[in-house]
Amino acid sequence: MIDKQFAEHFAHDWIDSWNSHDIDRILAHYSNQFEMSSPIIAQIAGEPSGTLQGKEAVGAYWRKALALIPDLRFELLALLTGVDSITLYYRSPRGLAAEVLHFGPDRKVVKAYAHYAH
Repeated sequence: MIDKQFAEHFAHDWIDSWNSHDIDRILAHYSNQFEMSSPIIAQIAGEPSGTLQGKEAVGAYWRKALALIPDLRFELLALLTGVDSITLYYRSPRGLAAEVLHFGPDRKVVKAYAHYAH
């Protein structure tokens, strides 16, 4: 079960990590077997399924994305807590976004689903 204290700490550290553009700090939140799904993956990584498997593949995608958007900055708007997941609702350079992050027993993210407003 995700408690409020863990969720709040994770959310603020996640936002700060992205805003620092420190890829190692960002990736520290994720398990090695991490799976990421996002419509942006198809555009930037060229993966038509929109899903990448493994921290290495996702890290390469995020490095490319950070290079394309050097002034990337996220602003946390809301945090929603589930059983073994949280949803981060935030403002990004593309507009409003939400990421649903599922955690493993070690409190590392094992699956993430990104959603964007049109």
